[in-house]
Amino acid sequence: MYDDILVPTDGGETTETVLEHTIEVAAEHDATIHVLYVVDDGALLTLADQMKEEVLANLREEGQSAVSESKAHLEAAGFDVTTALRTGRPASEILAYTEEEGIDLVTMGTHGDDYTKNMLGSTSKEVVTNATVPVLTYNVQEQD
Repeated sequence: MYDDILVPTDGGETTETVLEHTIEVAAEHDATIHVLYVVDDGALLTLADQMKEEVLANLREEGQSAVSESKAHLEAAGFDVTTALRTGRPASEILAYTEEEGIDLVTMGTHGDDYTKNMLGSTSKEVVTNATVPVLTYNVQEQD
């Protein structure tokens, strides 16, 4: 049922929680796990070009570190892992990757500012609303 599972990551402290839940689901289905980091370049629009490149390089480095750490964790648990690093709007890139790679399930954390009022963060909400596959979200608010 779930041959390919996507875990978008921001490399934050809550990543391990999402990975552990993903491992549980993936183990039941002998799935390949994809780890995706999206460099959000939208906030850089007002920066000077030279500064933009420096900031983007730093963000790409952070992203590479995040996917490498997640990959090592998942491989240690016995899974085949594919990683990707993209640049753009996170929700759009997550949705595009899902379609392009034939993903069957997306597992992701949510960082809603106030869980009682805003259950999903904006990226999670957009993915849940627009994905053509199931999306399993984990409230990681209390771990922030």
